[in-house]
Amino acid sequence: MDDFYRENILDHYKYPRHKGHLADPDIKFRDVNPFCGDDITFELKLENDKVVEVAFDGHGCAISMASASMLAEELLGKSLEEVKAMDKAFILDLLGIPIGPVRLKCALLPLKVVKAGVWGLDAWEKENEGHDQ
Repeated sequence: MDDFYRENILDHYKYPRHKGHLADPDIKFRDVNPFCGDDITFELKLENDKVVEVAFDGHGCAISMASASMLAEELLGKSLEEVKAMDKAFILDLLGIPIGPVRLKCALLPLKVVKAGVWGLDAWEKENEGHDQ
């Protein structure tokens, strides 16, 4: 079963879905993982608080790029409340393989970027205060 998930990750890395840019996105946010150089920007177009278009761009390792591609597919049609509710377990389930501590930041960077954009960075950081303790 792990082989299926590994192949899926490689497929999303080699042939990313929704990679590019949107004209006039409603939400745009970029962040970098300085430890390995992953750099990801997400852009979302909204209608009635639902994601109707999504694009991401950037570069990084296979895990971060596959995670971004898989997340982009999942975002379409989701409400902002559904996006805000996505968490670490959601991303790890998408990837489907165990992710070690060194690669965890890579896997979660796309979600961090999307949530920071949706919440607005200041609001998202306040929402998470005390949750890691």
